[in-house]
Amino acid sequence: MSFALAFLASFVFVGLKALQQLNVVHHKVYWVVPVSFAMAVCEVFVVVQSARSGWGWIVLPIGLGSGLGCLLAMAIHKRFR
Repeated sequence: MSFALAFLASFVFVGLKALQQLNVVHHKVYWVVPVSFAMAVCEVFVVVQSARSGWGWIVLPIGLGSGLGCLLAMAIHKRFR
C-alpha cells in the first residue's frame, strides 16, 4: 500500500512543481500560494513514506510517479494555456 501511495503522492507533487514553474514563467501569480500549499502537503507525505519504507524499492514508484506527473502537468498546462 505504501508503494501505491508514494507513487500517487510523488505523481501529484512533481506535477504541482512543474505547474508551479510554468505559473511563474507565465506570471500566473494568483496560483502561486495555493499550489505551494498543495506541494507542501505532498512533499511531507513523500518524505514520511520514504522514512517508513526505508531506502530500497520505494525509489521506483517515487521516480515513476514523478516523471509521469511532470509529463501530465506539462500537457495540461499546454492545453489550457
